[in-house]
Amino acid sequence: MSAKTQKTTESAAENSPSCEVFFDGECPLCRAEISFYEKRGSRARFTNIAAGGDAPEEVGREAALKRFHVRRGDGALLSGAAAFAELWKATPGWRWLGHVAAAPPAVWVGEGLYRLFLVVRPSLQRLVRRTS
Repeated sequence: MSAKTQKTTESAAENSPSCEVFFDGECPLCRAEISFYEKRGSRARFTNIAAGGDAPEEVGREAALKRFHVRRGDGALLSGAAAFAELWKATPGWRWLGHVAAAPPAVWVGEGLYRLFLVVRPSLQRLVRRTS
């Protein structure tokens, strides 16, 4: 492979999505968070399920709107804390945290915290909608 071809291939790989993020675009918290990652140049592709984007077949639309999901480049579907870790790996400046957060016991602790967040998420959404 020539140096030019190799450089073009590396450049294409750097610009291609490393994962696909499925999110609830009707949730003000979710929209703000996705905007944060987009502004930081995340290599993830973002799919707004609420706006008609396809949800992962394995979980369906309703489940995908209730819990954060990411499909890795190898096709594996992750949710919760593991999904956040994968998104962080795709975001410049956050990659180190993604690797730390994906490893036990950090991913277990993160999953517990994420499950607690899911309990208070509806209240937080209402609060943000009232103040917007």
